Amino acid sequence: MTTNITHSSLPATPFGVAMIGYAFMGKAHSNAWRNVASFFDVPAFEQKVLVGRDATQVAEAAAKYGWAESATDWRSVIERDDIHIIDICAPGWMHAEIAIAALEAGKHVLVEKPLANTLGEAELMTAAAVRARTRGVQSMIGFNYRRVPALVMARELIAEGRLGTIRHIRTAYLQDWLSDAEAPMTWRLRKETAGSGALGDIASHAIDQIQFLSGESVVEATGVLRTFVSERPGANGPEEVTVDDAAWATLGLTGKVQASVEASRVATGRKNSLRIEIYGTDGSLAFDLENLNELRFLDATAPVREQGFRRILVNEPEHPYLEAWWPQGHIIGWEHTFTHQIRDFLTAIASGEAASPSFGDGLQVQRVLNAIEESAGNKSTLTVVSR
Repeated sequence: MTTNITHSSLPATPFGVAMIGYAFMGKAHSNAWRNVASFFDVPAFEQKVLVGRDATQVAEAAAKYGWAESATDWRSVIERDDIHIIDICAPGWMHAEIAIAALEAGKHVLVEKPLANTLGEAELMTAAAVRARTRGVQSMIGFNYRRVPALVMARELIAEGRLGTIRHIRTAYLQDWLSDAEAPMTWRLRKETAGSGALGDIASHAIDQIQFLSGESVVEATGVLRTFVSERPGANGPEEVTVDDAAWATLGLTGKVQASVEASRVATGRKNSLRIEIYGTDGSLAFDLENLNELRFLDATAPVREQGFRRILVNEPEHPYLEAWWPQGHIIGWEHTFTHQIRDFLTAIASGEAASPSFGDGLQVQRVLNAIEESAGNKSTLTVVSR
C-alpha cells in the first residue's frame, strides 16, 4: 500500500481533473485532491473544473474548494482535451450515463459508491470499464473505507493467517440523521434518484468490507427492509418516502463464511458507527469507525490465561499509509481515507496497474444489494451470481 511512483513514470504534463458534483461527497473529494500532493508522491495534476447544475452555487464551491473554474454541462467538459480524469460525486442515478460517456472518451474515471442505482446500469458500467481498460483507461469505485489504515491492517492480519479460518463476520452500520420524523425530504429518500435507502447508502460499505477483509465472495443472501417513516416534509407538502430506512441481511460466502449486515439511518444516538467483528479459529478482530485509529485483536493461540482483546493504535509509520502523515500518536480522521483513495487512483494511472476496487468489485456489491432487496420483497433466500 506504500509503493512510491518513480519520477520516470510521471506524465510530461499535469493531468487535468474534472469533478462532477459539489455537495457532501464533492467537498470530501475536493479536500483530498487539494491535499494529496502535499503528503504523497503522486503524478502532477491540476484541479481544472468543478461541474454542477446551479451555475452560481457551483462557481462558489469551485472557488472555495480549489478548482480553477466551474461549469454546468458535464458533456462539454468530458469532450475537453485538457481533461484526463473524471471524478463522479453526483447522485447515483447519474453515475451510469456520465461514467460510460467518460470512459468512451478515454478519460480515467473514479465514481462514488454504490456503482449505480440498478443492477443493469452497473453491468453496463462494468462492461464499459473492461473495454476502456484494453486502451489503458483506468476506472475505480470509491469505497473509501478500504483506505482506513486499521482496516487495511485487519486485512493483512487475516491474509497472514493470524485469525486462522474465518468462520463468521458481524457488521452494523448505524446512523441517526433520519431519526426525527420531521427531517425534510431529500433525493436520498426517493427511489428514482437514490436507488435504495440505507441499503445502498451504507450497507454497501459493510458488504464491501465483508468481501474485502475475508477475501471471499457473497453467494447467498436473505434480506429484510423497513421504512419506519413513510412520509417526510417536502417543498410542497408531505412526500412519500420510497426507500428503506433500515436493512438487515444474512449472507453466505465462499469458504463457508457466514456474515450478517445491519444498516440503519434511524438508529438514535449513532452518528456514523460502522462496527465490524471477524471471528476465526485462531483469533478475532473488532473495529468501529467512530474509533477509526483503533483495531482490537484477540490471539486465540496464546495461553488462555493471557487471552483477551488488545487495543492496537494504528498510527505508526509501519502501518498502512501512515508513513506520510504525523508522528506516532497524532491520529488521522475520516477525511484522510479520501486522500488515500486519490493517492491510490493516481498511482494506478501512473503505473498502469489495475485500480482497485474495480467497477467489477462494485458490480459484485450491486448484485448482493439487488439480491437482498429481492429477498426482502418475496421473503426468500436468493443465490448471488458472484464475480
